[in-house]
Amino acid sequence: MIEITDLQKIGIGLAGFGISFLFLGMLLLFDKGLLAIGNILFISGLGCVIGVERTLRFFFQRHKVKGTTAFFGGIVIVLLGFPIFGMIIESYGFFALFSGFFPVAINFLGRVPVLGSLLNLPFMQKIVQKLGGDVNRTTV
Repeated sequence: MIEITDLQKIGIGLAGFGISFLFLGMLLLFDKGLLAIGNILFISGLGCVIGVERTLRFFFQRHKVKGTTAFFGGIVIVLLGFPIFGMIIESYGFFALFSGFFPVAINFLGRVPVLGSLLNLPFMQKIVQKLGGDVNRTTV
């Protein structure tokens, strides 16, 4: 079993609260205060879970410059007081940064008993295949 340190447990809590604040901020008509707190908590949680050095290496890779710029630019725009535009730009950056993780996550969700049967429904298979990509594909 994988050992989780106390710092990683704190990071999971921070990231979870960050996602919760982001969700509440969008639910309450893009409240800029909740969105700003959610962004700060999510990024600090990510830094605690995987470490500061690995977080910086993840965000500042050469092939992820566009996604990183959009993600952090969206956060700055939210902090400046334009939450709708900031969240649109931040969402694009999030999908650009984490698009390589989507096939792994969808493959995992397909093996979960209830979710797997839902993802295998005919109208959902096209969406899942588009998001998941080709299973045999490798990214460099």
